[in-house]
Amino acid sequence: MPTIQTSPMIIRKLLLAFLLCTSSGCASLSGTYQVARISTRLGDLYVWLYEEVPVHREYFINLTNSRYFDDFSFNRVIEGFVAQGGCPDTPEGFAYSIHLLQPEFRPQLRHAYGTFAAGRDNNPGKLSAGCQFYVVHAANGIARLDDNYTIYGFVFSGMEVVDKIVAVETDESDEPLEIINLDIDIINMTPAEIEASGFRIPE
Repeated sequence: MPTIQTSPMIIRKLLLAFLLCTSSGCASLSGTYQVARISTRLGDLYVWLYEEVPVHREYFINLTNSRYFDDFSFNRVIEGFVAQGGCPDTPEGFAYSIHLLQPEFRPQLRHAYGTFAAGRDNNPGKLSAGCQFYVVHAANGIARLDDNYTIYGFVFSGMEVVDKIVAVETDESDEPLEIINLDIDIINMTPAEIEASGFRIPE
């Protein structure tokens, strides 16, 4: 098989391109923001990912780009409380999970309607399960979760889809009887596209 000659200039260009890309994918296009699009059979959600919660944000982006969530669904849905997706709860909790993250609590981020946060088990260090997330569906928020569960995003468009998700028929463990698969992508959106929903981009 013929060999390909690679010049030093090409190598330098490839190295530069690599350095400009993080493990979560290449940097956002100029003038746009990276947001998560969660597609389901009931519709799409669009999630703003807070830059001030860098570890959780980056971890979620990495899992998304690796297609980790393709094997999971919204697995616990409770109207007036939360819609939970990603890796499900287990009887033994997440003690041996490879996805544990240190908490990143921020005083300006509270559990309001539409909040996107990391699930966890009842561990004393309040470590997050980076593979699990939930969306707050309580109209008045859930204050008791503040500074107990790490918030790292907000559903700026698609809460009407969450309304449909939490309204489906479930079993005794609050799991939908008809599976609601996850198809999550990180996409780039302009400020105008994002703020058309009424959401104000944090400064």
